[in-house]
Amino acid sequence: MPFIGNQPALSYTSFAKQDFTTSATTSYTLDYPVANENELALFINFVRQEAGTAYTASGTSLTLTSATSASDDMYAIFLGKAIQTVNPPSGSVGASQIADGSIALGKLSATGTKDSTTFLRGDNTFASAGGTNTPNFHAYLNGDQTLPSDAATKITFNAESWDTASAFDTSTNYRFTVPSGQAGKYFVYSTIYFESYTLQIQNTKLIFYVNGSSTGRIAGRNSYNTVNLSQSVIHGSRVLNLSVGDYIEVYAEFGASSTRTIAGDGTTGDTSYFGGYKLIE
Repeated sequence: MPFIGNQPALSYTSFAKQDFTTSATTSYTLDYPVANENELALFINFVRQEAGTAYTASGTSLTLTSATSASDDMYAIFLGKAIQTVNPPSGSVGASQIADGSIALGKLSATGTKDSTTFLRGDNTFASAGGTNTPNFHAYLNGDQTLPSDAATKITFNAESWDTASAFDTSTNYRFTVPSGQAGKYFVYSTIYFESYTLQIQNTKLIFYVNGSSTGRIAGRNSYNTVNLSQSVIHGSRVLNLSVGDYIEVYAEFGASSTRTIAGDGTTGDTSYFGGYKLIE
């Protein structure tokens, strides 16, 4: 009869199978009706039986010439019960059946950004090619920031010169967060400029924090001075081994009895800044 709807390009054939629980009997019930025994391949103890001689079948009734025992293994293949489907059986498709270039990126389960700048890693994630030390970022303090004494205070780097992975937060947390597929070793650096003042400098520290915990003093000054200082500078850097989701922040701490002002530059971003990049491994 005519086919209603879109004609499938191919049909794949498999056959229904029935396993029997045997006993001392000659009569069994089939899962599917058959016209006669020739539509059924019957196996007892893995030996195929002759249709019409060893057994007969009609409808769902199967009758054996000789009774089985409970220890026998018996199953049937329904030759007249061929199942047509437009989906190939599981495990039947090989590389030669797939056309070259037919698997689109959207069909892959890998996580990360799928585009012309990324590659698929062995852990099923898309990552940026490492030839240009990416991701990388450079954020800076857009305007002065006053810090209290005797307290580790986060520097609010609230502007950025660049951020290749859009992973630096300049509005709330002022931190760089390692994006998906970019775990590894990072080189991070920071420079802090202090406004001119005649007050004391004592035990000044620059500290990188990872996931809210201090990594220890990176750079600082232990001097005690009462003369006029012009743009005193602290600079530090460190290599950190980071996982996806880890975040880095910069803190400053002062061991004096007064506040300090960190100079910010809203035009060039080269006064007080924080940056870093992933190392090529």
